[in-house]
Amino acid sequence: MPEDVTSLAGLLLEAATLKWTARTGWRMRGVPDPESVAEHGYGVSLVALAMADVLRAESVIELDVGRLLSIALLHDFAEARLTDLPASAVRLLGGEVKRQAELSALLPLLAPLPSQVQLVELWLEFEDASSPEGRLVRDADKVEMMVQCLRYEQAGYRALDEFWRAMDLHLWHYPLSAQLYEKLKALRQALG
Repeated sequence: MPEDVTSLAGLLLEAATLKWTARTGWRMRGVPDPESVAEHGYGVSLVALAMADVLRAESVIELDVGRLLSIALLHDFAEARLTDLPASAVRLLGGEVKRQAELSALLPLLAPLPSQVQLVELWLEFEDASSPEGRLVRDADKVEMMVQCLRYEQAGYRALDEFWRAMDLHLWHYPLSAQLYEKLKALRQALG
């Protein structure tokens, strides 16, 4: 069996761990069976795709959907090795330490792929918000988190106010993202 097939199989097996790697922030707030990192990645990809379609239809911006979805799929991929670090840990460690740790995890994960360098560059577009696609995925990451937050509250979990407070201070890259967040807040207020 060629070494590249063995390495690729290893990459796929490691990526599969994201299916059972829980999103830590939800668990820390009492959600007993929180979404996995893989479920979140799917949600971010769908939110980004839907938002890109609306932005294109409204002639706001033309986005490269392939780049957009690649960034969305890669944005938390390092968590296959690093795990999901809650915001409280990131505040203590600092953003640069988290970034370097994720990059250190991501490089060997992507090593079996011929386009490793380009894929890391896409991940950096997310990290640095350095492209329209990277900025949209950053927004989609937060919108998806708040969709999930509202779903948990609709299911009866009420200790999630801090997520809403944090997003009230968040600076969005696209007006559509802010509008979606405001709509989610209005739906939350309707819960009573």
